[in-house]
Amino acid sequence: MMHPGAAAAQGALGANFNEHFEDVDYREIDDAGAKWIRLFLPMPQVDRGAAEHGAVRTTLEASARGYKTIFTLKWPQSDRDFAKAGSPEFARELARLDAVLPLVMGKVDILVIGNEPYFETREQDRDLDLNAFYEAMAARIIAYRKANCGSGCKTKLYMGALNRLDLKKNITPSTERWLAYVKATPEIEGVNIHPHVPRIELSKAFLDYILPRMRPEQTFIVTEFSLVGWWQQNLTKPVAPAFADKYQAPRNAQNWQIIKAALETPFPKAQWDDFLRMSPWFENRKHYLANQMKMFRDTGRLAVATYGFKQGSSMSNNFGPKKTPWLLNSVYAGRTIRPNPDGTTAFNYAWIDDFRRMQAK
Repeated sequence: MMHPGAAAAQGALGANFNEHFEDVDYREIDDAGAKWIRLFLPMPQVDRGAAEHGAVRTTLEASARGYKTIFTLKWPQSDRDFAKAGSPEFARELARLDAVLPLVMGKVDILVIGNEPYFETREQDRDLDLNAFYEAMAARIIAYRKANCGSGCKTKLYMGALNRLDLKKNITPSTERWLAYVKATPEIEGVNIHPHVPRIELSKAFLDYILPRMRPEQTFIVTEFSLVGWWQQNLTKPVAPAFADKYQAPRNAQNWQIIKAALETPFPKAQWDDFLRMSPWFENRKHYLANQMKMFRDTGRLAVATYGFKQGSSMSNNFGPKKTPWLLNSVYAGRTIRPNPDGTTAFNYAWIDDFRRMQAK
């Protein structure tokens, strides 16, 4: 028996680019079979002009080309508490929103209200003020959609992403209210999660938390997910001896040093593939993408997930032993592998086949 929202629970797998609109290359997206593209917009950047912003322009271009699009509105709050209704700061936030909504409403398939609300704030600010702010932004968006995009509006609304729900400290009165708002608001389709975890088993805690707290017909989206916590734990471990011997690297070199070397002078594809394939910590997890998608899809409630598609500039800057190694997630590895003979970007051997296979579902 399918529940009423099952039609929306199509379980697609798409390409996530975060803020790196400059990395969107339709040849690569088509080569991998992806139909969905996800970008985010840091709202303070709207002050430079909303219509000219690369994230807006690229998203609208992708929509016009027939791709499905997820557009996330990101409110970075790392240095201050949330603006209170009635304040000049709050008015400025509404003005930014009002500049963006006419451009994207009715054009994008999914508009996400918030990127990582609980990670983009100081710990002391992760209280009910956070909820009041996001609920106010959501109310403005809902009202705009109703007034300007009618009942058949193609743009669906989701509340932005919850992180590390596998850790008890992140289950708070504020996260409870977050989901209570989602459940109580008919215009919201569901919630977004970002399971970046050290072990795939921990992603189950996210599903166990959100699913009972939504209406049965509501769905969830996953705009980011990865095993980045596991890669991180292995950065300072010694490189696989077989790799060191084959490529004349010091036996005591650490994994992060090999990655840094590849970023400074990109490896031939065979060498980068060998580095990962000869490393049990990576090779033993090479089907993570397929396994994680199965967990999401088995709920019958996944609308769409998007996975890190391409090694971006923010991943490679100042690489070191403490840097979060997002670049190991990427389907396309153009910063650690030199370009293919035809000039196209090389892909990470571990992800591409599963990514393509996941499209057939």
